[in-house]
Amino acid sequence: MTPFKGIIPALITPLTDRQTVDEAGLRTLVDTLVEKGVHGLFALGTNGEFFALDDEEKIDVARIVVDQARGRVPVIAGTGAFTTQAVIDMNARMAQVGVDACSIITPYFNAVSQRELVTHYTAIAEQATLPFMLYNIPAKTGGTINVDTVAELSHLPMIQGIKDSGGDFDRLTQLIGLKRDDFAVFTGTDSLILWGLLAGADGAVAATTNAVPDTVMSIYNAFQAGDMETARESQEKLRVLRTAFGMATMPVVLKAAAELMGMPAGPTRAPALPLSEEQRFKLDELMQVYR
Repeated sequence: MTPFKGIIPALITPLTDRQTVDEAGLRTLVDTLVEKGVHGLFALGTNGEFFALDDEEKIDVARIVVDQARGRVPVIAGTGAFTTQAVIDMNARMAQVGVDACSIITPYFNAVSQRELVTHYTAIAEQATLPFMLYNIPAKTGGTINVDTVAELSHLPMIQGIKDSGGDFDRLTQLIGLKRDDFAVFTGTDSLILWGLLAGADGAVAATTNAVPDTVMSIYNAFQAGDMETARESQEKLRVLRTAFGMATMPVVLKAAAELMGMPAGPTRAPALPLSEEQRFKLDELMQVYR
């Protein structure tokens, strides 16, 4: 049975004003989200600025999240890299830290072929001691895992799910057709949480949960309770924050929104710049809908 289910926040990585990892802030974030009823925690994803952290910082973030989660929910760590061996090495280190599972983004910057993706993920799976999910986000990596490729990889025992952040609902429904007890399908596009659930997805890896956990959890909980009106209202409400993301470099807006809602966040690592005073004022006005 796959460990992947429900609403799993793609954690931001709180930073201090000196742009170092804010351990106290990260611990507070973990506690707050667990208390809100999330089903897992995904550290070191795209909105967690994995690409801006060195290996030791990644290990430190994972260690903090595991320690603070205290077994209350599963902890998933992003271990993706361009080279196969780098992923294998990071998976081994994350296993020592005590994470429950990993998420492995497709190789980025230099998009690889489908045959190379199969070779890459198969080699990783053969040496993995932890289950992992595939992570597809073509807008950031420049490459896509085709549905047929996912179907082939889904039969490897250690590959137990996929997070698809392509925003293509038709593709998501095709992936949902691959679902089994040991292979979960998640949307990573927060605007599709409810529609994914209606189509049969197992849940969502949702970055907006960092800022507005009550709204995101309302979508899932109302859906489970059969209250479609509330689920739709909450999904529509989430559009306000999702639309605001275009104001600045990712995840500047998300971190600013989280801070405005009383969550620890801090700056985004340079070269990303903070919101201007005008942008922050506009965002604060938009966030009134969640207060």
